Amino acid sequence: MKNRVEELRKSRDLKQEDFARAIRVSRQTVSSIENGRYSPSLELAFAISDFFGLPIEEIFIYERSETP
Repeated sequence: MKNRVEELRKSRDLKQEDFARAIRVSRQTVSSIENGRYSPSLELAFAISDFFGLPIEEIFIYERSETP
């Protein structure tokens, strides 16, 4: 799953540490989300959505695989 977390965070001039503190996770979790190594829980996705004031689908982009 792709996401715009890093782009949105940087547009607000936030460091990973500050953003992580605001959404109550570790800086490593933010890094993993931004690099696509970790898909957040639904609860965390809502927290990120609330923080940026955007719908989840404008932050997280689900790409369906071609194989059934």
